[in-house]
Amino acid sequence: MTELSPIRAGAAMRPLPAALPIGCNGRGAQASSPARPVSFAEQPLAEQFAMVAEAGVFDFFDRLPMEGEVETFRALSADNALPAFTASGVYALGPGYLPALRANMARAVAAGAKFHNMMVFAWHSDGRWASDDEVIRAWAEAWEAGGEAGIEPCFELHVNMWSEDPRRVALVARAAERLGIPFNLTLDYSHMLFKMGDPEELELSGIRGDVEAGRIVLDPYLPGNLVDEWLDMGIVRWFQLRAVTPAGPRNRWSMHDSGNGAAGVPDDPNQRAREGRPGRAILYPFTQPGPGEWHSPWEAWRLEPCKQVARKVLRHHAETPGSRLAVITTEMINLTDYADGAKFSLLGQNAAIAAFLRAEMRSLGIPEGLPS
Repeated sequence: MTELSPIRAGAAMRPLPAALPIGCNGRGAQASSPARPVSFAEQPLAEQFAMVAEAGVFDFFDRLPMEGEVETFRALSADNALPAFTASGVYALGPGYLPALRANMARAVAAGAKFHNMMVFAWHSDGRWASDDEVIRAWAEAWEAGGEAGIEPCFELHVNMWSEDPRRVALVARAAERLGIPFNLTLDYSHMLFKMGDPEELELSGIRGDVEAGRIVLDPYLPGNLVDEWLDMGIVRWFQLRAVTPAGPRNRWSMHDSGNGAAGVPDDPNQRAREGRPGRAILYPFTQPGPGEWHSPWEAWRLEPCKQVARKVLRHHAETPGSRLAVITTEMINLTDYADGAKFSLLGQNAAIAAFLRAEMRSLGIPEGLPS
């Protein structure tokens, strides 16, 4: 009998990691082109579901049904064999927070969702910045509301939100632990990667001094970086992948407009200062755009940092018994700071990211698909 090497024997004895389903963010379901650029005006839900299903690389659709849409979601999910497995929403802390959260969770659960991603503004509805204690209390309330509704909440790493200063992530996670509840982080590291090498963006987060002194490490290739810290803490529950590059080009095809209610941004001093300016640089095409499809030169090597983050997350899941990572979404979306105005296929970019993720998962032996 051939004996296994110690390395191969260890791999053979290691439990199979949990399956990881991959979904597409609803704001990325646009069959855009030079004749039909990416826009805030979205295609009908029936077309969105059909496009994501026909791409052939997604297990589910990430979208929160609005009032009156639950039955439509259920019918379209059945027709396209595409569950609405997750739902994402935006919240402001204040008196309306819990009622809005409970209503959204109820619709999400009725449509079949198991996880709810929450983008929680750093700007309180009272017209001030939300304190750490308020964010911690909001997480505890979200966890309780999710338990009652039958859906798991996750707080996202995101610009404009409480976590734009990434030092708050560990602070809130440790506070949750002291309260005896888990903390679920939705890791979208594009919101940190694009700040690398951009002093203005680092200053806005309040971390420029710490980054320059080495007390905060954003670079996923260097020891002590935030991705490794959060993975080691066991708080990453949802991984979002958007293609981005450090200090990349701003979206000069879309200008900040506070009057655009579909933009989903807070009415805070930082956002008001961006009025009329090009979108922030929180998206870079994953595959090379055709001539005239994007506003800036494209170089493949610039994508390596975001691919490195994905590989770290997937490798950690494959090699860590009891990994808490449960779901992945692709996040090439249509807003000003992202792809608004672009002339490439937004859905095609999301599908290319999903194909990349699947290839990486197969190389690591991570099962694909929704949990049975």
